[in-house]
Amino acid sequence: MPDICIIGSGPGALAVATGAAAYGADVVMVDNQTGHPASNTLALTAFLAAAKQAQAVRDAQKFGLFEIKPDIDFKLALAHAKAVGADASPDSSPERLATLATTVISGVAHFTGRNRLVVGGTEIRARRYVLATDCRPVVPAIPGLEEVGYLTTDTVLDIGRRPGHLVVLGGDGWGLALAQAFRRLGSQVTLVADRVLPEEDPEMVAVVMRTLRAEGVAIREGGTVTAVERRGKTSVRVLVADAAGTAEVDGSQILLALGGAADLEALDLKKARVALREGFVDVSAMLRTTNRRIYAVGGVTGAEQSAHVARHQASLVLKALLFRLPAKDRAIMPRVVPTDPELARVGQTEVQAKRRRRRLTVLRWPYADNDRARAERRTEGHMKLIVSRRGDLLGATTAGADAAMMIGPWALAVSKRLSLADMAASIPPHPSIAEIGKSAAMSYFTGEARKPLTRGIVRVLRFFG
Repeated sequence: MPDICIIGSGPGALAVATGAAAYGADVVMVDNQTGHPASNTLALTAFLAAAKQAQAVRDAQKFGLFEIKPDIDFKLALAHAKAVGADASPDSSPERLATLATTVISGVAHFTGRNRLVVGGTEIRARRYVLATDCRPVVPAIPGLEEVGYLTTDTVLDIGRRPGHLVVLGGDGWGLALAQAFRRLGSQVTLVADRVLPEEDPEMVAVVMRTLRAEGVAIREGGTVTAVERRGKTSVRVLVADAAGTAEVDGSQILLALGGAADLEALDLKKARVALREGFVDVSAMLRTTNRRIYAVGGVTGAEQSAHVARHQASLVLKALLFRLPAKDRAIMPRVVPTDPELARVGQTEVQAKRRRRRLTVLRWPYADNDRARAERRTEGHMKLIVSRRGDLLGATTAGADAAMMIGPWALAVSKRLSLADMAASIPPHPSIAEIGKSAAMSYFTGEARKPLTRGIVRVLRFFG
């Protein structure tokens, strides 16, 4: 009887497998996925990087270089992305896992009881199970969509050749990033969404949207897709209804970017007495399901579908599985939208904070006031800090260059409840983009300096020399 059986092959599954095996646990991992999301995410990131380089060539004239246009080989860009993705997870190879005493079984798994899992003709009875399967792209019930065909974030890099006009349905982070990338690599792009990045601060989303529109991405926000139909032999037509009526968007291919849904049907979780909630596995703060022998990590729990979230949850589950330690998932996780400029956030937005508190202080600092940003001509965007009445840091959002790297210290500050004084006291190197965060924190105390009481104290102290 193995100690742990892990169902899935994504980042969370691998983290549990390697961590448990390193401590000597007997581990079985069931790879029932058709792809490897960690590799796919890295491949998509490499595709975005190729598009970013194409844009860098266009922007060279800002630095006094000759105005030139990139000579784009779309197939080579795809090959680069796939090559990077193929090298994503050397630690996940069967050979690597075998050295850690982990048995890998490929096949579709399903439960036949509270403690019985069957994969093909093999029955597994483990002491504990971890559900770490990955989510599948959401496919809406739009008339004509299945007949016309579509791409998803899982299949978009198999496109083969550059689309003439890509129609992106949905406004999540990857949808925006891929819309921008395809536009930079020479495609016409139209993005159709009811609302773009609905969970993020509209003020910060506007920074990203300005850049996408300036680069030529057509954005239709506030509409609902009512139907899709074939137009000629190679084109598609998307019908969009909004307050003004019904409009037609013609393109060559459709990309769905509507988030993910838990892929759980084949597991037959009812027989394992595992309850669901809104289509995801219902877990406690300790990531345990309604079956005390079964835990779940990653997107199947309804958490954000990202590798860093899955790995964090895996570390908590390992504490429970190996050491029987209670470890509740109370982390405040950073979020990143991989556009250029990026949008990164940790903690509450201004809208979220106002629902709970009457008085807030909102601090902003623009990229345009940063020496490094001006030197590199990356002045679009700003940082925004949400501060409580008592001066507690509630949230931080950056929309601008290198936002994903900038948010790291602020994720630590929010999770560890560091003060603005702590962040203002930090000493980032000069010149660097990181100075924007320090300047934003310092602006809080600049306001204090204007208060009559503070100025009065300074005047009194001046009499003492």
